[in-house]
This record gives sequence, C-alpha cells and structure tokens, in this order.
Amino acid sequence: MSKEMETALKDFKCIRCQACCREEGYVRLQPEEPDLIAGFLQMDVYDFIQQYTRVTWDRQTLSLTEQPDGACIFLTPEGCRIQGAKPRQCRNFPYTWKFSKFEKICGWAKARAADISTDQM
Repeated sequence: MSKEMETALKDFKCIRCQACCREEGYVRLQPEEPDLIAGFLQMDVYDFIQQYTRVTWDRQTLSLTEQPDGACIFLTPEGCRIQGAKPRQCRNFPYTWKFSKFEKICGWAKARAADISTDQM
C-alpha cells in the first residue's frame, strides 16, 4: 500500500460498496459475538452457530460462513443483514485488517487513489 494511501486512511469513510463483504476469507468472531448476533437475529445462539458459523482452520475461533460465491452469508442486495450487530472485524475495516486487493476493489480506496493521482499531477 502506498504511503499516500496509508495517510489517507485516517479519513476513511465507508461508502458501503460491499467489496470487503464479497472478498473471500474468514470473518472471525470474538467470544461474545455469537450471542450478540443471535440476539440481533432473534434466534437461539446454538442454532446461529450451527447455521451460520464454522470452526477456523486453526481451530481457534468461529467464523461466519460464506455464500456459494464467497460473499458473507449476511450480505443481501440491500446490504448487511446484521449491520446493527456486525462483528468487530467488520467494524474495524480497514484499520486493523485489509484484504489483499483493498486498493483495487474498495470503492472508497479507488476514489481516494484517483484523488491522490490527481493531487500529484
């Protein structure tokens, strides 16, 4: 990631392009999050775990499952189905994690990269 983009991240504001929700990879849940999300969905936590999570490859945490195309299981055409209870990992994007193609497919990053290019001319 360019130094300019790292600096620009201070002003990050999600534009809800959903690119990060479509990128394959784990959405690891914190220990308290299955209860919180299940409550938000008004379902039993054990049913939530069975239906929407899996154990990560390192057997350290639960993660959300994906749709067949790799998108988050809770991504709908209208946006995040659990927006009011979304996991910390999602809330902390892109400050504590970024996917490998962040600058190329995140709507905010693409717009900001264009601004940076224009500023440098």
